[in-house]
Amino acid sequence: MSGTVGYLKMNGLGNEFVVLDGRETPVLLDEDRVRWIADREQGIGCDQLIVMEQPTAKGADVFMRIFNHDGGEVAACGNATRCVAAIAARELGRGQIAVQTRTGLLVANVDGSRVSVDMGKPKFGWQDIPLSEEFGDTRGIELQIGPIDAPVLHTPSVVNVGNPHAIFWVGQNPDDYELERFGPLLENHPLFPERANISLAWVSASDEIRVRVWERGVGLTKACGTAACAVAAAGARKGLSARKVKVILPGGKLDVEWRIRDNHIVMSGPWELEGTGELSTELTGARFIK
Repeated sequence: MSGTVGYLKMNGLGNEFVVLDGRETPVLLDEDRVRWIADREQGIGCDQLIVMEQPTAKGADVFMRIFNHDGGEVAACGNATRCVAAIAARELGRGQIAVQTRTGLLVANVDGSRVSVDMGKPKFGWQDIPLSEEFGDTRGIELQIGPIDAPVLHTPSVVNVGNPHAIFWVGQNPDDYELERFGPLLENHPLFPERANISLAWVSASDEIRVRVWERGVGLTKACGTAACAVAAAGARKGLSARKVKVILPGGKLDVEWRIRDNHIVMSGPWELEGTGELSTELTGARFIK
């Protein structure tokens, strides 16, 4: 690899992305390169590195490849989907965009700085999360942090919305819990063979849920789109909240609806372009131009 490749620095509610365009010239990456680019001190800095590629599915406008901060590739990212859809909408001159991911085709509707995405159906079967052992009811599984008789966190709901998610329901502001301490332990718990995104969720009103997320392969994030979808679906399934809610994350608010008519989750929220730059394909001399 030699020369330079342009990039976009984008975010969805503060969930930061470096977006590379590999549709004409393939972008070759390994875990070391991803970690270097994602590093906030040595590289550019982001939660996820996104590569736009030529789609292979019928009807798709663009394929989105997703790498987490730790270099590992994952299947879904709701906030990044909004950003990629916004790029494609501008290029194609239309508002509806089909983004291909490893989990399937996600249809997005772009209206200026706001994008809604059909994230598909949530999966609740223990084998679909996946979990390492069978649970008949995934609305609350046996898992806790803290003393047996007085656990700090316990009985999470689990669901897969492109990624595995575990949601611990709390009775107060999620900021009051040491998620930075519990997050790594729970993400890597033996129950989660593919690791898991860990959310603390407080139902502050029937149509409002406050959430804090420890994201698999990233850590604490200002926002996580698939986590917002997972929380909304799991909350409605447990009867804790309505099927249409505002999910409030540290970075801002997402509107999420788990539709009755088709069981699809629709997530709506903003996107932002922070700037552009050039990245050496030999991973030296990255420049960020605001």
